Amino acid sequence: MTDLLARFAEDVFWLARYVERAESVARVLDVNETFARDSSGAQDWLPVVQLYADDARFFARHQKATASAVIDFYVTDRDNPASIVASIRSARENARALRHLISTEMWLQLNVFHAELSRLKRRDLALNRLTRLCGWIKENCQAHTGITEGTFYRDEAWCFYQIGKHIERADQTSRLLDMRYHHMIANRDQAGVDVSQWNALLRSVAGYHAFRRVQPHGLTAEEAAAFLMFEADFPRSMANCVQTVDALFDILVEHHELKGGARIASILRRLDRKLNPAKSSRARRDMRSLHAFVDEVQQLLMMLTDQMGVVFFARGT
Repeated sequence: MTDLLARFAEDVFWLARYVERAESVARVLDVNETFARDSSGAQDWLPVVQLYADDARFFARHQKATASAVIDFYVTDRDNPASIVASIRSARENARALRHLISTEMWLQLNVFHAELSRLKRRDLALNRLTRLCGWIKENCQAHTGITEGTFYRDEAWCFYQIGKHIERADQTSRLLDMRYHHMIANRDQAGVDVSQWNALLRSVAGYHAFRRVQPHGLTAEEAAAFLMFEADFPRSMANCVQTVDALFDILVEHHELKGGARIASILRRLDRKLNPAKSSRARRDMRSLHAFVDEVQQLLMMLTDQMGVVFFARGT
């Protein structure tokens, strides 16, 4: 890869990640408003901040994790790099650099979406409007994904786009599982709350109905966690995402003849071994190992991203 192509490969990789991230944040906010409640029945918004490890940044600007503060922080706060507005702004900046590679339809849709997000007012962030707002955000992210699917030329850039999207998706699912683990440990005696929280987690990744196709009766923590980790046929499971990245990496190496990916291949093999569906039986037996397991996956995903930068994006070591 030339330095010029490396720069564009990185732009398209992060374009996909930023849009996927924005959709994920909208899903988390929506499901938290609808389903996630503490033991007294009140909505608990602190787990959203903890999910993204934003405690220091958030509490530097807000005294409490109220609904209003969290929604503002994760939707329109331009100084929060994890906010939806910041993510779509970054996606648009990457798309601008890729105007010669992406379709006009991709650029126009993302440009309009960014402009409309920038015009949001405080009244649009009201709690009673949040479901509608999150639905609109998710629809725009999905529109971007659909337009990309239908118009993006299938060359190296397409592979890097898909790799970025699926690494981000796996990372978001792993974060949700880790947050749920810590809540489970803190509320061991609240079985009813536990079931409702796992229900909320499945819905946050649009996985509830898919889970019911696999497990039509009952819902346990072990089954829900195993589904999101190992279910290869669910597109937001960690296993499905890693398998997709692995297949795309093979295309880059074998079809597009990109060199120097031995370290990436090694990391993907480690991820494949960890997320083999055969290990789901172990997860069902012992939820105590969930945090350590998810933490290892997150570390490998970060190593994978770093190696993508070194090998393909000319970032150096």
